[in-house]
Amino acid sequence: MDIKKLGVVGAGAMGNGIAQIAAQIGCEVVMRDIKDEFVERGMKSIDKFLSRSVEKGKLEAGEKDAILGRIKGTTDMSQLKDMDFVIEVVIEDLELKKSVFKELDELCRPEVILASNTSSMSITEIAASTNRPERICGMHFFNPVPLMRLVEVIRGFSTSDETIAVTTELAKKMGKITVEVKKDSPGFIVNRIMIPHMLEAIKIVEEGIASIEDVDTAVKNGLNYPMGPFELMDLTGIDIAYFVSEYFYKELNKESKWVSPGLLKTMVRAGKLGRKTGGGWYAFDK
Repeated sequence: MDIKKLGVVGAGAMGNGIAQIAAQIGCEVVMRDIKDEFVERGMKSIDKFLSRSVEKGKLEAGEKDAILGRIKGTTDMSQLKDMDFVIEVVIEDLELKKSVFKELDELCRPEVILASNTSSMSITEIAASTNRPERICGMHFFNPVPLMRLVEVIRGFSTSDETIAVTTELAKKMGKITVEVKKDSPGFIVNRIMIPHMLEAIKIVEEGIASIEDVDTAVKNGLNYPMGPFELMDLTGIDIAYFVSEYFYKELNKESKWVSPGLLKTMVRAGKLGRKTGGGWYAFDK
């Protein structure tokens, strides 16, 4: 399937990153969010990333302009009706995702694949809100999208082989390494492994065993990870770690290992959500 027009629902860090790499491979992209300010912020983020690439000699100024010219920002969902492929990138709220997919299902042509960038939630349940479950799949990118090489391609219960093949081909065209998640299970591969690490790291700090900085230093130098768990949560959002752990607890037999530590709940309630805003774990540690 030749994908020339690609829609992205959500202009945040993940959404604008996906829009950028889609435009870089020649797709005409429509990036939609609910407010003009969110769309404008997303476009500025893309411009900033591409400008740095020009400064580093990785991109010509003309190429940057061409990439930006292929991305249209909008708050109008109907602008996605002519897309060949659509990726949903809204917050990790299952009911919100289902409502987005229901609207896309009614709007887009029947043959169009609708993919979710969810990091943990059920593709099968999302697909049930549409009349095309065979054309629904997960396409989980990692943050920052232009730099992180992995994409998890996830099957729902009814996802067709063709949908997986087309989605995998698209991800590879974007320069990504793909893995197929054959069974729709919460957290897929990476988050199923990563979230317990994050929760244990928080418990270590909560119990006074070590500082945030020392936990990150230990993980980076003892396990050879490029980032520590607190640095990673500050980048991706502390609220995301909370939402995912709560979802795991609900969906994976309410096992105690998925219970959110009290300190994590406190950080979310206080709005200390990270994402390089100065309000994350490292601000807390000071």
